Amino acid sequence: MTAIDLDHLRQWEGRQEQASDTIEPAKVRAMAATLDWEQAPEPGDELPKPWHWLYFLAAARQSQIGRDGHPQRGGFLPPVPLPRRMWASGNVEFLAPLHVGDSAQRTSTVKSVTHKRGGTGDLVFVTVEHEIAVAGTPVIRERQHLVYREDPDPNAPPPKPVPPPAPAQFGREWLPDPVLLFRYSALTFNGHRIHYDRDYAMREEGYSGLVVHGPLSATLLLDLVRAQCPEQTIGYYDYRAVRPLIDGAPFRVEGRRTEGGLDLWVVDRDGAVTMQASVAARKPA
Repeated sequence: MTAIDLDHLRQWEGRQEQASDTIEPAKVRAMAATLDWEQAPEPGDELPKPWHWLYFLAAARQSQIGRDGHPQRGGFLPPVPLPRRMWASGNVEFLAPLHVGDSAQRTSTVKSVTHKRGGTGDLVFVTVEHEIAVAGTPVIRERQHLVYREDPDPNAPPPKPVPPPAPAQFGREWLPDPVLLFRYSALTFNGHRIHYDRDYAMREEGYSGLVVHGPLSATLLLDLVRAQCPEQTIGYYDYRAVRPLIDGAPFRVEGRRTEGGLDLWVVDRDGAVTMQASVAARKPA
């Protein structure tokens, strides 16, 4: 068992870092190609949502990479002594358009560090808040919830699948092949080996194959909105990972209209929901 010194980890609460980046068009073109768009946005066009995840990326030196491909613990994020780290959930408030070619600044703050003891062992949750501004005016506010956990028990039963919440009104099928996962890893400078190193993902972290990135699933859901619900204003986006999504078989991104916006979800080969999300024109009160 790993000892969790929560008082030590909470010393990171309130820690901030700032970064600047240019929403350069080459990365926009590469993302559009990855999502199979016929035409990419041009300089001056609004950046599709949530493509801001392609920017403000940490660039750790190769000598500072841990066994999982992530940067070693410490620095801006607390040094949680648990081997597995995942992007569990988050929400994004889109305050104003971010355009291709804009110069932007991001301020990131560690808001909280909490510890829980669950059926699978220790869990540490780290909440990070980001604010992106252009010329001093905020355009995006976001909260990301990271979870750190122990390696899985190989004898533990798999989690029960969760069916879709309602019949879908619209949807699209995707095939998560290794090329798609590699391209998204490259675009986001994500070295986490579960997305491209099959042997590591299966032997070391206990998955049944390569894992589709949570942010990629969340991006494909908003791409579905763009393609099939273009009338919907995306002012607020909330998403939560439910179950790992594994490569090798098609999955579906689906949704339905609600009184206040859209409910969205990802369904894997077994008919189980792997991500749930919602879109609204504005942040709920």
